[in-house]
Amino acid sequence: MPLLTNFLVIVALCVLFAAGLRTPLGHRRWRIAVQLLGALLAFGVVVLANVVSYRNDQHFDITIEEAFTPAAETLQVLHSLKQDVELIYFYQAQNPAGRAAKQMVEIMGKVTPHLKVRTIDPDQQPAQANQYGMRMYNVALMMAEGRRIEVVTTEDREMAMGMLRLLRSDKRPVCFLSGHGEYDIDNFEYHTHFEAAGGHAHDAAGQGLVDMTQHGIGRLRRALDKLGYEVRKLSLATGQSGAGEGVPTDCAALVEANPRTALSPPEVAVLAGYMAGGGNLLLLLEPDYALGDELAALLAQAGVRVGDGVVSDPLSHYFTDDQMVAVEKYASHPSTGGLALSFFPGVRPLQAVAAEGVKSSVLFASSAQATLTTRDSSLRLDASARVPGTRALAIVSEGQLAGTGKPFRMAVVGDADFASNSFYPYLANADLVLGLTAWLRGEPRGPAIKPPVEVLPTVVMTGSQMQIIFLLCVLVLPGLCGLAGLAVWWRRRQ
Repeated sequence: MPLLTNFLVIVALCVLFAAGLRTPLGHRRWRIAVQLLGALLAFGVVVLANVVSYRNDQHFDITIEEAFTPAAETLQVLHSLKQDVELIYFYQAQNPAGRAAKQMVEIMGKVTPHLKVRTIDPDQQPAQANQYGMRMYNVALMMAEGRRIEVVTTEDREMAMGMLRLLRSDKRPVCFLSGHGEYDIDNFEYHTHFEAAGGHAHDAAGQGLVDMTQHGIGRLRRALDKLGYEVRKLSLATGQSGAGEGVPTDCAALVEANPRTALSPPEVAVLAGYMAGGGNLLLLLEPDYALGDELAALLAQAGVRVGDGVVSDPLSHYFTDDQMVAVEKYASHPSTGGLALSFFPGVRPLQAVAAEGVKSSVLFASSAQATLTTRDSSLRLDASARVPGTRALAIVSEGQLAGTGKPFRMAVVGDADFASNSFYPYLANADLVLGLTAWLRGEPRGPAIKPPVEVLPTVVMTGSQMQIIFLLCVLVLPGLCGLAGLAVWWRRRQ
């Protein structure tokens, strides 16, 4: 509506100007009267245009990089605000980054009436800075309903994440299991490699190739912290306090990320009790992990069967590694909205099975050309493993165990490396694991924004896309040039 109003004002000015040029002046007195009337009308239109522009301020960014526009994720957070948030930005006028952040904050304040923005230079306004107890520059202070949070940043995305933390009403923690060699949430080490290169794997045979015992999952933990989720480490055997009480009732979601040893029957019983009581579980299982009969039976009750072997997809994979399966299409689900390409470095097949009181469905799968192979010489796969077909890679289920108890939610992915430090930042891997976590917590969708992780810029393509580019650049285009040269030679020869 403001844009339409401004457009109508401009059209009115043009019409007045054209009418003034075409109006016959006649007698001198009439000419003077018409000139005065035109000047008054022009003055009135200018005043009206200024009033409209002041009340309906517009922001236009004509830079290619959109350097003066908040990020799309920030705008999504701002448009989703349902309550008032006061944002006070403290900056130093002599600092270029601070001045740019001040300007961006003021632009953010114009996006929604729910965001009340003020900017303060502590050097010029020390009394106001002291009123809020602020003695630093480049700090965004956000307040809502008696709560306050401080974010030291010059980035609008960091401020948007601060708003998510400030407004998050559900304070229940996300609990990560430990005690079976799982990925450590306090481990921020990482390395980058190709899964099948030189026989590199993340089972016992491949651990000697890297200077660490395993990947960490600290990058995921840091992202959850920044998004306002409390993160807690938990052992099924001893419980949080070491008294063996099992899973605390306040755990909003339980994450089992790459266990290396089998869960004992009592631990599986604790897990079953948690799910029967309405718990939510995220299982990230590597291909070489042996579930054990008890855990396999519990998953079958929840509508999931975990297969053996490693999925090899010659049609849809990352770079040149068939075992690094790439996924471009996802089932319609709250956790996968807007997801782009993701990849899974060594993934095992899954299967959705019928279970009483439970609805399970495939979240995403391989292409129809995928087969199964094995890295373990002692593992024997049946003949169906060599038959090309679609293999489920992730399954979500919800319902009641054995048709009784409270409703639970569960997501099982046949790979854990995609969420580890080494692969978490790339493509849509982070969006997927954060979206699954949000869905398990009962949120309507995943976070609109994820914390940035510094990685080298890359151009990512699947195997089929690389083949198409190879055919076009190496065969088709040079071939056309060769044919054109032959046609010219033949024409001149004639």
